Amino acid sequence: MSPVHGDPHSGPTRRALLAAGAGAALLAGCARGGSAGAPAAATSSSAAAAGGSITPGAMTLFKDPAYNFNGLLALGGSGAGAAEVGEVLTAVNAINAAGLTAQSYVKTFRDLGDRLMAAPPGAPADGQTKRFRALRAAQYYGQALFFVLGSDDPGSEEQLYKAGRAAWDTFCDLCEPAPVRAKVPYGSTPLPVWFFRPDTSGAPRPTVILTNGSDGQNVDMWTYGVPAALERGWNALVYDGPGQGQLLFVDRVVFTPTWERVVTPLVDWLTARSDVDSRKIALTGLSMAGDLAPRAAAFETRIAALVAMPGCVEPWLGFPPEIRKILTPDKRQTNDIWNKEVVPELPPDAADVMKKRFEPFSVPAMLEARQGKLFTDFYTPANLIKALSIADVVGRITAPTLVLDYEGEQFYPGQPRRMYDALTSPKDYLKLTAAQGAQLHCSPMAPQLHCEVVFDWLDQTLGP
Repeated sequence: MSPVHGDPHSGPTRRALLAAGAGAALLAGCARGGSAGAPAAATSSSAAAAGGSITPGAMTLFKDPAYNFNGLLALGGSGAGAAEVGEVLTAVNAINAAGLTAQSYVKTFRDLGDRLMAAPPGAPADGQTKRFRALRAAQYYGQALFFVLGSDDPGSEEQLYKAGRAAWDTFCDLCEPAPVRAKVPYGSTPLPVWFFRPDTSGAPRPTVILTNGSDGQNVDMWTYGVPAALERGWNALVYDGPGQGQLLFVDRVVFTPTWERVVTPLVDWLTARSDVDSRKIALTGLSMAGDLAPRAAAFETRIAALVAMPGCVEPWLGFPPEIRKILTPDKRQTNDIWNKEVVPELPPDAADVMKKRFEPFSVPAMLEARQGKLFTDFYTPANLIKALSIADVVGRITAPTLVLDYEGEQFYPGQPRRMYDALTSPKDYLKLTAAQGAQLHCSPMAPQLHCEVVFDWLDQTLGP
């Protein structure tokens, strides 16, 4: 990483080129749900190939693709009651009018969450009103949480997470029936779980374990599965694993590459219940959990069906090559490159992206980010992300598997097909498209269609 040979004033240094390339790629490709990826403009989607945008017209809420993706996720949650179209669009207008920044985004959505958790205007709220106001509040707090490390108050991250968690728990307590809340043993830090049932009859039912990604919140699991499961007579289990929710923001437990050690206790807990059909336990993985869930299914043979949304084999490849090339086999050399050559040249917005991207893999990185600082140890979390590769275990999966892909997939392009090709179990591959309004990572504008595809396949695969 030395200056280019020749006239020292004739061009930029390699470190400047590296940082500039990394910054551009991160800013273009970062969005909630997965590791920072390639710019959406670089996708091979038909819409992009035709010279148009993958999010044309009214689908572009913000000019910045990261903020736009998050805004679309919020808007998409409306079909499940996890947002209100008018509330989201009003917030979008307010943010654009104030000038799109992390600060304006965080403040607008946090204030909206606070307002919904307060008493509504007019007559006193009944239980149903309180319930869905709390669910929408959980969505809006989650929106604020995603960008808080780039705001003026990064130290409020844990407090903001707890506000969203309180809204989620309020919603759950008002459900009929309320989900069973429990703590499932996992090392020294138990996993919080919410077990949703269609009713309290106690009849054994097929059950789906819904696995979140690297920075989603519980409200996303509602949008991407719980109502769809209940309406079809399924149970649904929502949980926080290492690197997620409570375990990350409060308990300070980062991701693990051995996700079967997370899922197996959940399966143990489920099979001990009389209202679970132990022959019909399915596992889904949204976003980066399209890597985690298949890893678990490769070792936990009681999983009867698996859905990867999308299929992901190597999360590390979701980072742009400018970032990946920083990592060397030597810790000191890697961190010298990072701290001496890259960080000084990294644009502030790109630095904020890196704080967010690395915090689920490093407690020191998370704590430094809460102080407004960029982490200094790149080597350790980068190697943890690399260790999430499941390339050598996909062939062990025996459960029937559905691999989803998305037109314009901006984080893991090509990886769903790679997973599908490597599977030796009964398998299906389906790509959701822009023609369906289901483009981009996890189809943020079409979660209802997404759930239809997933649960039709599960019903067909596991039978009545």
